[in-house]
Amino acid sequence: MNLPDQPPTFRRPSAAERPWSWRLENAAGDEVPVSGDLEGQRFTNQADAESWVGEIWADLAAAGVDQVVLFEHERRVYGPMSLHA
Repeated sequence: MNLPDQPPTFRRPSAAERPWSWRLENAAGDEVPVSGDLEGQRFTNQADAESWVGEIWADLAAAGVDQVVLFEHERRVYGPMSLHA
C-alpha cells in the first residue's frame, strides 16, 4: 500500500522556500559542525535569519562557533561576523 506524500506542514522546507542560512565557522574560517536546534537552520528572509542568530549567538559560541557568514542560496551576503566582543 502506498501512502500519499506528507502534507507541506510535515515536511522540511526546501532551500527554495527558505533560501537564507548561516555558515557557522571557527576562527580559522572552517565550518563548525553543530547538532540539535543549531544545525541546518534555514530562513525565509534576511530579517528572520538575523533575528535567529541574535537570539542564539551565545549558544553558538558555547558550541565552538567563533563567527558566522550569512548566505542567500549560494550568494555570500556578509561575514564573517564574530560572535565575540
